[in-house]
Amino acid sequence: MAGGAQTGRLAGQVVVVTGANRGIGAAIAVGMAAEGAAVVLSARSAQTLAETAAEVERCGVAYLTAPCDVTDEASVQRMGSQVLDHFGRVDVVVANAGIAGPTKPMHEMELAEWRECLVTDVDGVFLTFRRFVPTMIEQGSGSLVAISSMTGKRPLAGRTPYAAAKMGVIGLVRTLALELGPSGIRCNAMCPGAVAGPRIEDVIRRQAQAKGIAEDDARRALTDASPLQRMVDAREVADACVFLAAPQSSSITGEDLNVCAGVVMY
Repeated sequence: MAGGAQTGRLAGQVVVVTGANRGIGAAIAVGMAAEGAAVVLSARSAQTLAETAAEVERCGVAYLTAPCDVTDEASVQRMGSQVLDHFGRVDVVVANAGIAGPTKPMHEMELAEWRECLVTDVDGVFLTFRRFVPTMIEQGSGSLVAISSMTGKRPLAGRTPYAAAKMGVIGLVRTLALELGPSGIRCNAMCPGAVAGPRIEDVIRRQAQAKGIAEDDARRALTDASPLQRMVDAREVADACVFLAAPQSSSITGEDLNVCAGVVMY
């Protein structure tokens, strides 16, 4: 644990980030820390959080590693108790933990594959938010951010459970915005596009296999769909999440913000 920074848009706030061990989650955690927030780093294994923790520590803020499996209700409850026992409050919760799910035609998919994606990507958001909402209601303030996807708006062939899950997250966020607004709590979704990194490369490999095309062609199909002709950097998603957490977005709730290099414009 490190000492807390006193400057930045999020100074004095406590931010929980699930799936903080890599990719978007790690970038979000570091982005929040760079703006002065105390950060709770959560992932299934504490060991996988070491690299993110080192980056957060360099920002000079307080932090806590709190292992959690977002598909396990008891695990989420324990993580929440650890956070509240340590910091006494929570101001921002970013429900980022999720999986890509299978890439194959729906009729070739096993029920277990379908359920694994839905349980992780929808139930995980529900359980994470539910654990902290009572505290936010008591405080009279808070910001909830769920990581959805452009696939929740623009379907991608072979990704039915992922698309269904991410559409579900948007519906969850909009409903919570209505429910929790009177308590001073905002709830928004972030819809990233193809984020450069190992996860999208795995998706590209599976898309290429499913379509019988070269990986370069599958990658080009993603970038060609963007007016900017590129993928998204994880830090760009993190910057948008910081905005949704910060006071500058105090009138924004119930929104699903695209960070997808223009692939989706609605």
